[in-house]
Amino acid sequence: MMNDALGATLKIAGAGLQAQSTRLRVVAENLANADSTATTKGGDPYRRKTVSFDSMMDRGVGAELVKVKQIGRDRSDFQLAYDPSHPAADDKGYVKKPNVQPLIEMMDMREAGRAFEASMNVIEQSRAMMTRVVDLLRS
Repeated sequence: MMNDALGATLKIAGAGLQAQSTRLRVVAENLANADSTATTKGGDPYRRKTVSFDSMMDRGVGAELVKVKQIGRDRSDFQLAYDPSHPAADDKGYVKKPNVQPLIEMMDMREAGRAFEASMNVIEQSRAMMTRVVDLLRS
């Protein structure tokens, strides 16, 4: 019974790692494209991506696991910058800039990193407990 509980703990923490890894990937993509503008006149630039989570029941584990529900698009307005020489400038000389705010992305990255680290700590503690159980059974 103890082994099943520890195995379930590992699976739950693993699901958390996978979800936060996806979140970190999306944040990295947003930051990499924070200055990506359109190449055609009046075109739209990169639109920030968002991640939403959901839970799913894993009957084998007997617990709810986190999963990525959707990678969506942030529908907030683009910023405008006056640059009439830019190839994507509209008739008034304004270029649409991505709706990515690096400070928000950095905070999101930090939060995802902490959640990832917490899941790693759960895995490390569970593995240590399993090792102790095996050592006790050997003696």
